[in-house]
Amino acid sequence: METIVKTPLTPSDLDAINALAKTQLTEDQIYTFAVRLCDNEVDRDYERFPRASLEALAKLFVGKSGIFDHQWSAKGQAARLYKTEVVEEPGQTTGAGDSAWWLKGYAYMVRTEANRDLIAEIEGGIKKEISVGCAVNRSTCSICGSVAGSCGHRRGQVYDGQLCFFNLEEPADAYEWSFVAVPAQRKAGVVKALRQPQEDQTQFVQRAKARLELEKARF
Repeated sequence: METIVKTPLTPSDLDAINALAKTQLTEDQIYTFAVRLCDNEVDRDYERFPRASLEALAKLFVGKSGIFDHQWSAKGQAARLYKTEVVEEPGQTTGAGDSAWWLKGYAYMVRTEANRDLIAEIEGGIKKEISVGCAVNRSTCSICGSVAGSCGHRRGQVYDGQLCFFNLEEPADAYEWSFVAVPAQRKAGVVKALRQPQEDQTQFVQRAKARLELEKARF
């Protein structure tokens, strides 16, 4: 069993949220959670965001909506990012051989009767996988550095022992982030806690159930 890492709501967090809101919100009106938006690992499409791209995306994603399956509809707007940060994974390296970094987003939603079930699904780990929608100005080949598609190298192929992938560089815009079933980036999703030791499982499950009941009682 795993659980969602609860995002502490500080006064500065509340200020950041209210900078996006049209009316002043109180902490009791808000549900917050953290997401791993993307990282600098080679993904399922054999593409990656270098660290510099993550830093640029961090600024672009503030204020962007969380939706479902990249369907650009106002009806699907479920949450919004109020701050972001680029986080290092100490001691971890990517398939490209550099230090591992990821873009962390802090999201909020206003507690309503309509999204009560969604909050419960996030708490229960049902809604967790995340994918981002963005645009970049350059995509380059990892083998030769040429603009992607202008050389003979094909992503996913191995050349002299090196995997070919495309580096997504110079982010131009961030559109949205979505709950999806299968993200291109394997680790993208709602941030989770560390797995509990087996001997603590019973107590852990009891606490998880209590949190879910508390979420329902808040409405």
